[in-house]
Amino acid sequence: MSSSRKQQISLRDLAKHLNLSTSTVSRALADHRDISEATKDRVRQMAQELNYRPNQLAAALRKGHSKTLGVIVPHIKGYFFPAVMNGIEKVATREGFNVLLCQSNEDSAREKRNIEALLAAQVEGILVSVSATTQMDLKHFEQVRQQGVPLVFFDRVPDLPQSMAVILDDFQGAYQAVRHLIEQGCTRIAHLAGPQHLNTSRNRFLGYKAALEAHGLPYQEEEQVYSLPALTHEAGRLGMQHLLALDPPLDGVFAAYAIPSVGALEVLREKGIRVPQDIAFACFSNEPFTTMTQPQMTVVDQRAEQMGETAVRLFLQLLKRGPAYMPPHLILKPELIIRDSSLHLSHEPREPR
Repeated sequence: MSSSRKQQISLRDLAKHLNLSTSTVSRALADHRDISEATKDRVRQMAQELNYRPNQLAAALRKGHSKTLGVIVPHIKGYFFPAVMNGIEKVATREGFNVLLCQSNEDSAREKRNIEALLAAQVEGILVSVSATTQMDLKHFEQVRQQGVPLVFFDRVPDLPQSMAVILDDFQGAYQAVRHLIEQGCTRIAHLAGPQHLNTSRNRFLGYKAALEAHGLPYQEEEQVYSLPALTHEAGRLGMQHLLALDPPLDGVFAAYAIPSVGALEVLREKGIRVPQDIAFACFSNEPFTTMTQPQMTVVDQRAEQMGETAVRLFLQLLKRGPAYMPPHLILKPELIIRDSSLHLSHEPREPR
């Protein structure tokens, strides 16, 4: 079946129709003073008739700038990464940049192909939040830096020397959430942890652990911490089933990610365990669905849109100052949003399990 899409008219095609040189047509379209008004009118009329559209990328590259910013995210499910993208596009558009978005789908091999595609597109910079499977092999990021392309990480940051990044204070966010659970009377708090090679997961675990230790509560990693095999709804169900088998029983849970938390809450509801009366619950991050669960979830907000805006501003500084510019990681402050899943308002007796 033949395609119905018409072939785009090039500058050369337009010049051929007019029997003019491409340079004359180009200058006429640019309203150059060396071209007569009659010729300009003739060129504009023909361009309109042929539906000619100038190749903005080619024009920008001739000036040495593509005015395109590449972005790689693990996924665009949920709220967080789309909100980051909103912040990125807001600042990038204001500064005259187009944004080219790629998804790694939590796959390091795909992430490498994303990098190759963005470099081939001659983007002026790349913003990346690494995939959950990106660990030791970071050659694709080294390649970006070797080509002199500004590289900025956000949220998830690899262990790459002299990297520039915008991150949340995940340690402090976790500490605040667990401290809040302790203030509500919880004394045996478990953790649904993410992959520990990710800086976000590791720092949330460390914040959880520090809060327990600071308040003199027992901590046994083998029993109280369940490492999620994936950041999915089903993984949250499996994790909660594992934690409920502990003896003595839990009275609080802090989860590193929101989507597994939904699965965890489902298990508690199925087993007739009341939240927060029997088990208080808090998690990262402030996804819209966390206000639709029963009860609504206490969450740590990750400043998603601010993170995207800050990442673009850091890229612009790199572009302006050059590769010698080495700012420290920019760290955003988290916000604990307290809702019903963690509030022991009446401190009523808990049912034995």
